[in-house]
Amino acid sequence: MRPHAPSAAVPRAGGGAATSRWIRCPGCHDLLYAEHHRRNLMVCSGCGHHGRLGARERVDRLFDPGTATPLAAAPTLADPLGFTGYAGRLERARDDSGLPEAAICVSAFLNGRRVVAAVMDFAFMGGSLGCAVGERVTAAAEHALATRTPLVVVTASGGARMQEGALALMQMAKTAQAMADLDEAGVLTLTVVTDPTYGGVAASYATLADVILAEAGARMGFAGPRVIAGTFGQSLPEGFQTAETLLAGGLVDDVRPRGELRPALAGLLAAAGWAAEGRPVPHTWKDTGAHLVRHPAALPERDAWQAVALARDPGRPTTLDYAACLLEDFHELHGDRMSGDCPAIVGGVGRLGGVPVVLIGHQKGHDTRELAARGFGMGTPAGFRKAARLMRLAGKLGLPVVTLVDTPGACAGVEAERGGQAHAIAANLRLMSTLPVPVVAVVTGEGGSGGALALAVADRVLALGNAVYSVISPEGCAAILWREAGAAPRAAADLRLTARDLLAHGVIDAVVPEPDGGAHRDPALAARLLGGALTATLHELARADPAELVARRRRRFRRFGLA
Repeated sequence: MRPHAPSAAVPRAGGGAATSRWIRCPGCHDLLYAEHHRRNLMVCSGCGHHGRLGARERVDRLFDPGTATPLAAAPTLADPLGFTGYAGRLERARDDSGLPEAAICVSAFLNGRRVVAAVMDFAFMGGSLGCAVGERVTAAAEHALATRTPLVVVTASGGARMQEGALALMQMAKTAQAMADLDEAGVLTLTVVTDPTYGGVAASYATLADVILAEAGARMGFAGPRVIAGTFGQSLPEGFQTAETLLAGGLVDDVRPRGELRPALAGLLAAAGWAAEGRPVPHTWKDTGAHLVRHPAALPERDAWQAVALARDPGRPTTLDYAACLLEDFHELHGDRMSGDCPAIVGGVGRLGGVPVVLIGHQKGHDTRELAARGFGMGTPAGFRKAARLMRLAGKLGLPVVTLVDTPGACAGVEAERGGQAHAIAANLRLMSTLPVPVVAVVTGEGGSGGALALAVADRVLALGNAVYSVISPEGCAAILWREAGAAPRAAADLRLTARDLLAHGVIDAVVPEPDGGAHRDPALAARLLGGALTATLHELARADPAELVARRRRRFRRFGLA
């Protein structure tokens, strides 16, 4: 997708003034009927190019009609440096845009839920961040803090306002501090990145939100392409700094076309409201775990090597399969905000029987192509950091965490080691031991080594009937101890890795039965059985005091290995 630019009017024959009925798309250069283009939210119906919207148009598009109320901000210095020509530029920007500054702040409703919003307008001096914009964004954040209302920021900026010197630079720290206050108070923050978002805005409040959505084709970065090319003489790769490239690099949570932004925000806001509503859980959930098996004697003895084969069957439901079956309005979130978006670990927010949860799990696949694309479910450092980021979001918003474990182990490649694989796993173990929300882990297939445990430090650990869980794979054990690949079945038996063995040792708390022949024979039934186990378990945990939850979780793991 080409960089955005304002839609160009089509010149009349002979080079006269432009008409207003037809415009030319800057992306594909097709002719567009102006009124239809406007009704299509300034998105080209041919190539999908997103034209720019002003701040007032954004407010009208994103929020419930007639609900936006302006928020006041303290007066700021108009021309603090007496910069040459600046006062005149400000006056022209106000006249041209009809706005007092490059951001407007409102209290509004989105799908019936109250939000505070700070919306930027690139048409006002390139959306530059100066004292007035910084004060408006900070005032909006302070209003969100005082009212415990989610904050939505819509960004569009070329960077800090040079005409205000170091005072403009200070707005970066000022707004970042306001975002930190919202983090400490547990108030949800959401950013919508629009084209372009650069410089001081990208390096402060735009990228500090809990969830970052980017409009399709939007560009974001610290230094713009011209600065990089001019300063360092570097040629820039295709798609440099576009939303799609940022998503692949783990720097934004999702990329959506303009028409999908409102429903995406609405789903996230609904999840954030659950804790404020008293964490209601359906009373009927207490009866949904009737099939859970809690005593080893109630489970059949089975050959360990056969159990391993069943656990690895490529037809078994994956995390995303379970999400599709069990969760309403599941919104997958991406990236570790540092280095990448690991495809082997997925996660997001959805509603389980109306109750919002954060779901995180290993993602394998059902054929060789998908397995290879997903790294065979073996998480990288970026994957474990993504999981940790989503767990922290759950802790901030008071949402239960559900993890689905199905991995041969953590990725052991050179790049994973360079990326700090051991550090990432260790950080997750520590984080999960401190989360102040209910955590339920389910081993749905393979539970291999530290790559499994990094998602399984939980209040309740369940396993499907044909799942396995061990310190190492049978093949790895056989190779190390007996140096004989054919000894893997013997290793499987000695490792006591079946669900029955795990329940006997207290490693898991209960077993979720599978359909006859395994979960791959009837994935829909397997999902229903898992859903019942999750709701029954969450009913036990949802209203527990956070401090007691953490204390019990730590006691659970403290006792392992004691005589």
